[in-house]
Amino acid sequence: MGRGAALLAAAGATAVLTVIGTLTAPTPAVAAACGEGSYQAEAVLSGSTWTARRGSSTVYTGGDMRAAVQAAVNSLTAGRTAKERVVVRGSGSVSAGSRISLPSYTVLDVCGTINVTGSGSGDQAPVYSRGTRDVEVQHLNLTGSPLYGIFLRNVQNVALGQIDMRLSAGLGVRIDNRGDTSQWTRNVRIDNVYVSGASSHAVETYGVDGITIGTVTARNVGESGLLLNQTINATVTKVDAENAGAGTGYAAFRMANRNGRVGSSYPTNIRVGEVIARGGGRGVFCVSESGGAVIDRVTLSGTGNNSVLIENCYNVNLAAQSGTITGGGELRLAARSEFPNNRDITVQNLTVTNSAIRESPCGENTTFRNITRVNTSQSIC
Repeated sequence: MGRGAALLAAAGATAVLTVIGTLTAPTPAVAAACGEGSYQAEAVLSGSTWTARRGSSTVYTGGDMRAAVQAAVNSLTAGRTAKERVVVRGSGSVSAGSRISLPSYTVLDVCGTINVTGSGSGDQAPVYSRGTRDVEVQHLNLTGSPLYGIFLRNVQNVALGQIDMRLSAGLGVRIDNRGDTSQWTRNVRIDNVYVSGASSHAVETYGVDGITIGTVTARNVGESGLLLNQTINATVTKVDAENAGAGTGYAAFRMANRNGRVGSSYPTNIRVGEVIARGGGRGVFCVSESGGAVIDRVTLSGTGNNSVLIENCYNVNLAAQSGTITGGGELRLAARSEFPNNRDITVQNLTVTNSAIRESPCGENTTFRNITRVNTSQSIC
């Protein structure tokens, strides 16, 4: 999301997600204003006073945004098995050492900006949900220095709509299963996420089975734009990163920790439409027994580290449709001794300018095809 879209979001004029009970078939967002439509509770700022209401009942009055939103959430029907919605109207501050916790079957629509202040530790986040199902965040604008902007752990059927984070520290969106690793986090949808200024990743997953992502836009983040760890059955439309992971080995798009591994094999199950990287660390990085991935298009320029590093990965198709690499670090196929060597890697349909292409050591069944080199050396097997 660009700055103009973010300003619209703050004014309450971006898209709203379709509310569905089980997200077995993710659907695109429907254009509507933030806060539009029916809701069961709301938190509203007037002057310096927040008031939370459920119908005609007032459940909170005071100056604390977090308390007001949490009171609105807590006023929803206990034990519900269908989604109920909370709309937040106004902007305010929330401590980095606190949470707005969303139970199952909760929709949150924030028409305003949450500014995260102070410090905290652990897994605190202004928007937090753990061990839940059927949770949705339709709009969220966030500033400040959260530990995590959104933290979701061991969840099912979750959807993030239009998310805009202009941070000074922290990690943008973290979705994982690290509370109970015997259970995958399942069935996740992210429409559009914009993150700038994070000290860590813009978006990170770990232990997710089934995720559909529209666009991740990362600007000046300390680590990766999109990092998929041990995630399977993922579809990503676009990763657009500028200055992601500068001075590090992180990448605009990174796959790690057996990402794409289904059982003991690597069928194609990670599908990425486009990766754009300008500056920063690496452009595309596949590492630590990951694979099963097709990346259709790449546009990588001026990366400070490798434009592409594929290291101990299996069944990866880079630039299945087209791509350009301009300047920056070399395109490298490599391997560490502690993991099996690269296998079934295809690099194709690329124009590489003012860079280098190198494969060392030789992988198994590596294919380089339709590569145009301009002032670019090549050392492959």
